[in-house]
Amino acid sequence: MSNRLRTKYLRSSALGNEPKLAEERPTLQMKTVRGTVGFDDTGGSGPLVIAVPGMGDLRREYRYLTPYLTSAGYRVATMDIRGHGATSPQWNDYSARAIGQDVLDLMTHLGQSKAIIVGNSFSAGAALWAAHDAPEKVSEAVLIGPVLRDPPKGIPWYLRAALALGFGGPWRVRFWLTYWTSLFPAYKPDDFAEYRKTLGKNLREPGRMAALKSMVFLPKSDIEAMLTKTEMPVLVVMGTKDADFPDPAAEAEWATDLLGAKLLLVQGAGHYPQTEMPEQVGPAVVSFLQNGSS
Repeated sequence: MSNRLRTKYLRSSALGNEPKLAEERPTLQMKTVRGTVGFDDTGGSGPLVIAVPGMGDLRREYRYLTPYLTSAGYRVATMDIRGHGATSPQWNDYSARAIGQDVLDLMTHLGQSKAIIVGNSFSAGAALWAAHDAPEKVSEAVLIGPVLRDPPKGIPWYLRAALALGFGGPWRVRFWLTYWTSLFPAYKPDDFAEYRKTLGKNLREPGRMAALKSMVFLPKSDIEAMLTKTEMPVLVVMGTKDADFPDPAAEAEWATDLLGAKLLLVQGAGHYPQTEMPEQVGPAVVSFLQNGSS
């Protein structure tokens, strides 16, 4: 039996069935004075969850987490961040704070005065900025693989050179997809190849890789400075094999201590534990929102 089939068998045996996949919903648009934000909405009357993907990805990255939330009664809206997916490719600001403002605008657009924000990677900072700028509107946050600070010693010159080269030529989309694929060390879902193809097609649209490149080099000192000032309940979710960090567990503990947050370490998972191991992440997120945030 191949490793992939063995992993699938073990997951199915533990769960009794395969993780559910959210149906793909129509793309909706929110127009602002700055640009257009693409999103989808499951509807319903429950508490609103706005899920925000990381850079270089699409809002469908939450396709395995959404069913857990909707089954628990939550209304889920997932949005494409600036430069990505169905959102306008060109903006004058790609910062986490700017994306946090888009989250707040979407909340208003949906007619809601308060929401829970789920942010992955770079967009974890957007969740914190939204809460900082409008604390009365953000009740809880779930930060998955959160990138909340610059490397302690900065980005080494050789890594900067490699990134500049990778983003600098006609191979830039393949460069990013190769790296993105490496962030799933434990398990690739059945729709992985199709999803990767869709992501690549989107990134080849004019302006999208330029937006991604702008985000990669943004400093995060402003986000780090907010951590001790965050007062809302927070859950940090981190895969123990997240290649974005030299020591993922230590990074998660650092963030958790400063935020006063709860922590879920997902053994063996990478940067997208909500996709690799939704059977662990989904129930934990629901439990946190229903019980553990109080």
